[in-house]
Amino acid sequence: MPANSAAASGLATRYATAIFELAEQHGELDAVASDLEGLRRMFAGSQDLQRLTVNPSLSRGDEEKAMAALSEAASFSALTRNFLGVLASHRRLHSLDSIAQAFVTRLAEQRGQVQARVVTASPLPAKDLAALKSSLAAYAGKTVDLDVAVDPSLLGGLVVTMGSRMIDASLKSKLKGLELSMRGVG
Repeated sequence: MPANSAAASGLATRYATAIFELAEQHGELDAVASDLEGLRRMFAGSQDLQRLTVNPSLSRGDEEKAMAALSEAASFSALTRNFLGVLASHRRLHSLDSIAQAFVTRLAEQRGQVQARVVTASPLPAKDLAALKSSLAAYAGKTVDLDVAVDPSLLGGLVVTMGSRMIDASLKSKLKGLELSMRGVG
C-alpha cells in the first residue's frame, strides 16, 4: 500500500471494519485477530507471498486458489478464509497488511488498549521490550500492545509509532540529520 495514499488507507479501513463487525457478530474477534497476525508474519517472511499480492499477471481465480490453499494449510477460521477469498476476488490482497493493522488497532481500541508499532535495528531482549512497554503504557495511560518489527537499515536505535505520534530514535535518522546540518555549514 502506498504510504501517503488516503484512498488506500480508506480502503483498508473499510475492509477492516467489515471483517471486524463480522468477527464480532460471530464471537470470533480473537480467532480472526490471530489469523490476521499469522498471515502478516507469513507475508513478512516470504517474498513469494509478497509477489502474489502485486502480480498483475495472476488471475483472480489463481489468487483465490492461492489464498484458499494458504488458509487451509494455516488452519484459519472459516470467517478468515472467506474474507481472504473476498479480498482475492476483488484484487485487494495488496492491502492485506494495512487491513490487518487496522483490524488490530480497532480491536485494541475496543479493549481500552493502544497499539504501538516498534521497529528496531536488531531484536530487543525481553526485559528491554517489557521496559519499553511499561514506559509507553505510563505515557498513554492505557495498556499498550506492542507490534515489534526488525529493520536492520535503521543501523541502531528504534522508531516507535503510537497513534499519530512517532518517535524516531534511530541511528539512521540521526546520521541523516547530521548530514543535513553539515551541508548547511559547508
